Amino acid sequence: MAVWDTISRSLDRFDASSFIDLMSIAVLIYLGLLLLRGTTAMSLLRGIMIVVVAAVILAQLLNLTVLDWLLRNSFPALLIAIPIVFQSEIRRFLERVGRTSRWPWPGRALFEGVVDTIADSSVQLAEKQHGAIIVVERETGLEEYLEAGVKLDAAVSVQLIKSIFYPNSALHDGAVIVREDRVVAASCTLPLSDRIDAGFHGTRHRAALGVTERTDAVAVVVSEETGQVSIAANGRIISNLDGPRVRGILRSLLLPSLEMDRPAGRRLPRLSR
Repeated sequence: MAVWDTISRSLDRFDASSFIDLMSIAVLIYLGLLLLRGTTAMSLLRGIMIVVVAAVILAQLLNLTVLDWLLRNSFPALLIAIPIVFQSEIRRFLERVGRTSRWPWPGRALFEGVVDTIADSSVQLAEKQHGAIIVVERETGLEEYLEAGVKLDAAVSVQLIKSIFYPNSALHDGAVIVREDRVVAASCTLPLSDRIDAGFHGTRHRAALGVTERTDAVAVVVSEETGQVSIAANGRIISNLDGPRVRGILRSLLLPSLEMDRPAGRRLPRLSR
């Protein structure tokens, strides 16, 4: 009865302002989870929640006074620790919100232009055998990799990408990272894959595999030795692509809804390991 009386008194005090208050908190929590979805920070947050819930249950079941006191008095410290632990994700979110020209999460139309530009750039670089690696960021943030590169924040264009990877240019050694419709950094160092498959001994291919093994990014590689174009995603790679296939595979990865309109039997090939 005491619990029911408490609930009844709470409902009696519930009004429009209380509803707005609850909805505001729910929206903030939703935006926070949406921000962390698909990132390594989500795994970290999940681990923290599991540890905290397990500690609370343990303290209540076994009546652990010291642990219970520690949990009750640790929330002020968490308010300081959270911005420190998730600083890159918070900064990325605020940067996107600050771009008032569009909603912070990109849509299909935005990526269509990026796909065409990257496909044209890679084909033209391949014709001249200019080595290149272009990484397109998706849901998983690439902040840790672009921090080591040279910040650009320039609109994606064929001319820009070709000039970056022109032989002996200051920025040609390393990867270009594309976020939405912007080249955010160049000359970035990527992690190398531990796999050394026959035919993929090049550093660029291993870097493309490495970043796609750790994140959901898509990497386009142009071989300096052979002039072949390759695309890596989900730790897999497909090589020896021509212009239409580069465009088609990029569209299938960045714009998966386009594949729904493709006739049966004309699906794109699976990326091979």
